[in-house]
Amino acid sequence: MHYKSMYKNELADAAGVTRQTFYNWTKKDQETLRTMGVERNAKLLPPRAVQYLCEKYLISLDE
Repeated sequence: MHYKSMYKNELADAAGVTRQTFYNWTKKDQETLRTMGVERNAKLLPPRAVQYLCEKYLISLDE
């Protein structure tokens, strides 16, 4: 699958959870996301971070 940059709220929608729930999930991943160049308050996630979160939280993205 080819991942693209996505906003956190788009990933929350794809996961079927609220933005607040998604933000709570990603709090646990701050160090890993930081190594991918994602700052804590970033809204847009790079493709590598999108892939990581989709795989970790079993989020299916429709193409």
